[in-house]
Amino acid sequence: MSEARARLLNTATRLFYADGLHAVGVDRVIAEAQVTRATLYRHFPSKDDLLVAYLTQADDAIRARTDATRSSGADPDDIIRAVAQAIADDIRGPGFRGCAFLNAAAEYPDPAHPVHQAVLKHREWFLTTMIELFSTTAKTDAEPAARHFVMLRDGAMTAGCLTDPERICTTFLRGVEGLLTYRSGLDSDPS
Repeated sequence: MSEARARLLNTATRLFYADGLHAVGVDRVIAEAQVTRATLYRHFPSKDDLLVAYLTQADDAIRARTDATRSSGADPDDIIRAVAQAIADDIRGPGFRGCAFLNAAAEYPDPAHPVHQAVLKHREWFLTTMIELFSTTAKTDAEPAARHFVMLRDGAMTAGCLTDPERICTTFLRGVEGLLTYRSGLDSDPS
């Protein structure tokens, strides 16, 4: 990645996440990245391309973090706990404004729009990954458990920027623990 492209994408990422996708225009990105309009359009032919690159960069970071957790060799339940802890850490982080993907979906509700498509691609990957993780626990309800996890995550990411993030994270992590505990109880049920 060229230095100018990286500066554009990093600036756009900071601005889009903090202020919203529609609220930030290309003129502001150009000014804050200190590049020319020609440089922006050489790397990103349209604002939509820049928005998709922003979401792709966020997706890549989450995938890398999740892959590192998965390859740690930890117990399957502990890997799920670690994924949940990383989400809680994000919520507790400075400047947290919710999930970049949920925010983007709210601003671009048309399912055919490239931004919405980038959101769906990320969410499909995340759900599939969680199904795989829950499958490694050798319990029979991997898909419903993964969907429940994603729902807990979505709620925590939304509430985490509206109220006390500490309480939200505690509730989220307790919910994930309850999901793992409940699922453990399913295998020991004699009926």
